[in-house]
Amino acid sequence: MPNLSFLAPAYAGLDPAWRSALSEVWHSAKLAKLDQALSQRHAAGAEIYPQRDQLFHALNLTPPDQVKVVILGQDPYHGSGEAHGLAFSVLPGVKTPPSLRNIFQELHSDLGVPLPAHGTLSHWAQQGVLLLNSVLTVEKDCANSHRKLGWEVLTHAVIDTLARRDTPTVFLLWGSAAQKLGAPAASNPHHCVLNSVHPSPLSAYRGFLGCRHFSQANAFLREQGRGEIDWRLPALPTLQAGLAF
Repeated sequence: MPNLSFLAPAYAGLDPAWRSALSEVWHSAKLAKLDQALSQRHAAGAEIYPQRDQLFHALNLTPPDQVKVVILGQDPYHGSGEAHGLAFSVLPGVKTPPSLRNIFQELHSDLGVPLPAHGTLSHWAQQGVLLLNSVLTVEKDCANSHRKLGWEVLTHAVIDTLARRDTPTVFLLWGSAAQKLGAPAASNPHHCVLNSVHPSPLSAYRGFLGCRHFSQANAFLREQGRGEIDWRLPALPTLQAGLAF
């Protein structure tokens, strides 16, 4: 293992199955270059989100053999105390962001799921929904600030790992960036790939609202004998009693 000064703490706690699947990437020059860039920004005093122990939260909550659904985001929320390593999800107590509100609205329309009072999606992740951003870090108050640092070498490897296997998996690809990252899954007939525009308020009305992706995902999983996702979110006191954020 190369000396990855910024990423080493997160790597040390990475799920063993993901560690094995991504071993080649961890030893690559491209990842070393990413770590160097992150280390330099950190040393310069940049406030980077999420916290380093949550960088791989999505992978740790959803090991590869448990992945049933993949939802791809862009990069973490850039406000203080919002991001915790799951795409579209926010920590307890944080106001639900607009894109996530549209996701909840579509869930309500599609499956009758009650609109939740919070935006913490750990319950989905623990059922097999991989909530992965294409870029895993961001700087405070600066969206897309780490877009060109090289995170794609890792996130592409994650998607390739899941796309190559024959285990039936649903890929929900919302927006052009997600569709580009998730493209390898489309060539594997074992998977279900559903495309839409991004749930952002800027685009949701152009096809995301009304897409019925959640019911289609559950129908596919039922047909494949993999079990449905319960898209309802438990109240936060339940989460706090026994679930990881």
